Formats: sequence, C-alpha cells, structure tokens
Amino acid sequence: MFIIDITLKNTPLSLSVQRKTEEEAEATYKQILESIGSNPQVLELTCDKQVGKKIGVLSSEISAVQLSEKSSSATSSGRPPGFFALATE
Repeated sequence: MFIIDITLKNTPLSLSVQRKTEEEAEATYKQILESIGSNPQVLELTCDKQVGKKIGVLSSEISAVQLSEKSSSATSSGRPPGFFALATE
C-alpha cells in the first residue's frame, strides 16, 4: 500500500489517501503536483483503503505532497510518519 500525504498552507494537519499499487500512487502524486502549478482548481481524491473516503481540496492551498510506501518496518524503526523527523546523534 502506498500513502500520499498532502499538507495545506496554514494547517498543522496533513490529509492522506492510499493507493494499492506503485503506479497508481505515482499517477496520483503527479496529478497533485500538476494541479499545484496550474490555475486554482478543486482537486478531489478518493482512498483505495477506506472505500467512500473522499477529499476535496483547493490546489492553490497545497504546500507539500509526499509519496511513501506503507510498511510494517516504518513503525518498528521508531520514526514517526510524516514530513518532519528529529535527527538524533
């Protein structure tokens, strides 16, 4: 499963949708990136994991997008999911 996280301007929470295959996730990621660079439009996304989950967001309000693969090892590594992590040395 692949997760696409979207961060909005002036909002501390991120929105996310999931895709079953890498190809679908990459296509959604590119669709979001293209919408950021174009005229403001409403971008509607659905989630493969939670059927019926829909997100509508104004493309001009997106500040960041992240594509990652969901794996059981990510949680066992002690690193929190998301864009930012503290470096420990």
